[in-house]
Amino acid sequence: MAPQFTVIRDTTPDSLISKGAVVAMGNFDGVHLGHRAVIAAALEMGRTHGRPALALTFEPHPRRFFSPNTPQFRLTDERAKLRLLAGTGLAGAVVMTFDKARAGTSAQDFIHHELIGRLGVSGIAVGYDFHFGKGRVGSPSLLVNEAPRLGIEVDVQPHVDIDERPVSSSAIRTALAEGLLDEATTMLGAPWFITGEVIHGEKRGRDLGYPTANIRLDANCGLKHGIYAVRVGRGPERLDGVASFGRRPTFDNGAPLLEIFLFDFKGDLYGQALDCAFIGFIREELKFDSLEALIRQMDDDSARARAMLAAAPDAFPRLGAID
Repeated sequence: MAPQFTVIRDTTPDSLISKGAVVAMGNFDGVHLGHRAVIAAALEMGRTHGRPALALTFEPHPRRFFSPNTPQFRLTDERAKLRLLAGTGLAGAVVMTFDKARAGTSAQDFIHHELIGRLGVSGIAVGYDFHFGKGRVGSPSLLVNEAPRLGIEVDVQPHVDIDERPVSSSAIRTALAEGLLDEATTMLGAPWFITGEVIHGEKRGRDLGYPTANIRLDANCGLKHGIYAVRVGRGPERLDGVASFGRRPTFDNGAPLLEIFLFDFKGDLYGQALDCAFIGFIREELKFDSLEALIRQMDDDSARARAMLAAAPDAFPRLGAID
């Protein structure tokens, strides 16, 4: 049985925080391969010194604080990020609230009061481009310079490249917006996924022979509208299917909705939370002149989705349990 993944927040009493942990520090949106290199360095440092390794991250994302009126397509909300972090082998996560006070904290105060004083860290792993503190003065080089005086170890990870292109959250967002799922999956190290509650829809799919589980995604979701091969998690159960994300131009051109048809499934999913992993992009969203043409296309989409999923039988993000 895996050890419990502990989440430490600003409200956690100091008496409940075990000092001496190693921390992997970052925003970790998507928990992609670059983030995983930082996490792996923290885990190795922890194993070497017999210390637990934690992620240290910020919520909301600092971009949300500094640009509250700019739409932000997050790859992972807080819960999804923590579930991915819990699946890496880390012992827990420190979630710091990013607000006006924290944005105004100097890098030196952050190091001495938060990292050393409150958490009592014994080591820090960061990516080459991670900055912190007021004015983003805090940097990997500052941590390296401070490390001997503080008596801690610091590991700075270089960027991770794929085909000579650095892996980044922004590059993954761009890939998802263009329907380039293979690129996004490669950079993430696993399929991108969302979690949402099944809601009632217009029930048109039922009349067409394709009953769907409908999920409303975040309004800022930048995923390309179109048809996808998907694998759905319902607890430990895995269900394959085909999904449409978009505005349903054949019918109402309404607000974007994710509509999932699960193969060989019968049952009521209303109100249940599902994890939906996007395995392959099939085609763009289209408008059809007749229901017959739409059904023929849906039959073809389903066949293509089955083939994609059969070629990737184990594709699904590794998620850990959190409280």
